Amino acid sequence: MKPGLPIRLLLAGWSLCPADVLAHSAERGLILLLPTELYMIGGALAVLLSFIVLAVIPPDFVRRLSGYSQPIKGISGLPAVPFSLGSFLALAFLIVTGFFGSRDPLLNPLPITIWTLFWILFTLLQCITGNLWTHVNPWSGAAWVVRRIFCLKPRYAVLPEGFGYFPGIILFAGFAWFELVDPAPEDPHRLAWMVLVYWLINLVAVLIYGEEKWFERGEPFSIFFRLIGKLSPFQPDRDGREKNRLTAPGSAMCALPALPFSGILFVLLTLSTVSFDGLSGTFFWLGLIGVNPLEFPGRSAVMPDNSLGLAGGFGLLVLLYLACVYAGWKMAGAKVGFAEVAGRLVYSIIPISLVFHCAHYLTRVLVNVQYAFLAWNDPLSQGWNLLGASHFHVTTSFFNHLDAVSLIWGLQTAVIVLGHVIGIFIAHVIALDIYPAPRTAVRSQVFPAILMVAYTVFGLWLLSTAAIG
Repeated sequence: MKPGLPIRLLLAGWSLCPADVLAHSAERGLILLLPTELYMIGGALAVLLSFIVLAVIPPDFVRRLSGYSQPIKGISGLPAVPFSLGSFLALAFLIVTGFFGSRDPLLNPLPITIWTLFWILFTLLQCITGNLWTHVNPWSGAAWVVRRIFCLKPRYAVLPEGFGYFPGIILFAGFAWFELVDPAPEDPHRLAWMVLVYWLINLVAVLIYGEEKWFERGEPFSIFFRLIGKLSPFQPDRDGREKNRLTAPGSAMCALPALPFSGILFVLLTLSTVSFDGLSGTFFWLGLIGVNPLEFPGRSAVMPDNSLGLAGGFGLLVLLYLACVYAGWKMAGAKVGFAEVAGRLVYSIIPISLVFHCAHYLTRVLVNVQYAFLAWNDPLSQGWNLLGASHFHVTTSFFNHLDAVSLIWGLQTAVIVLGHVIGIFIAHVIALDIYPAPRTAVRSQVFPAILMVAYTVFGLWLLSTAAIG
């Protein structure tokens, strides 16, 4: 027997044994080579500097900037029913592909469309265009058809005010749990059932309570997208039908009424879930729950810990937010109700939630949009070549070059810092509106600003720390 042959036979036999395989994206490894501490310090200083600059700028200038409104050519509102019907038909086809298409999540259009094209890219589109979701949600058109088929009168039950935003909180928490904790959220068949059930629940609610009330406080994506739309520089006129004003990004939030406590919880839930998504894969979190990241046992094994972590992260963020706003409120000493202050300042969290969303999922988008091209080329795995992409190959080679990864990391850093700066701006404008004296408004913002600086560092740390693929 030749020397080395036993070793080769052993390795060959080992390769036939089943075992868990971890997929690592190379950009994390290269980011660890970058001076990320300097980026964190610079980002934190940039957010802190924005607070200081706003504190010394004359309040009248800040108010004029937030009130900037430039008329532009009006864009007629999209007809809701036809576009909603088109969205419903597209969703129905996606559900069909989930049941009967490829079982490979990267080659089936349903997982790629839901988790990448919809949840990531459509969210960014909302920020640019405003509340596009109002016209393309998959329920308004279907409800219109059902009412006419069954001659249902538009007499709705009243959605109790005491419910607040809790229906939306419950549904969004379920969505987040399925995405972040469930063992197989990208399995096409499993996802198809979840999407179908979710759509039916909300269709029934729309038929009972009506679109206006249910989309206002019950359907979580309608709530989230409506708030995200307020960050758009394109805002509707006073009658809400045409987008014909160019404004400072985020300024539309400054005049919104205070959210109730349940509304505050909903906004904080959107930030805590995406934050935990980033945290749950880090070596730090896995070490905290007693899991060796180099021998990751799979999502099923960490379901209890991740469920507690998801809930605990939300509770911690709520406590931090309320504590910082309360400390600022006490420091200001003004005769304004705490509920009013907390319910308005929470709007400054929305741009932070959005930029966490963008930065955390950027690398996933760069890869998955390529898979989306392949998935839609043959959506039912019938050998079709609808987009002429039969010879297209997905590449991740840009993750293997330091220059490309440096560019990605720089963009992620800039996005997170920009979001926190916009949040500081929104909070300052709202504080100037609440408190009559500028110094009082600045004092009220000291502790919330500290929280934003700390969250900037936390967000950049999440992007740069070691994590499993």
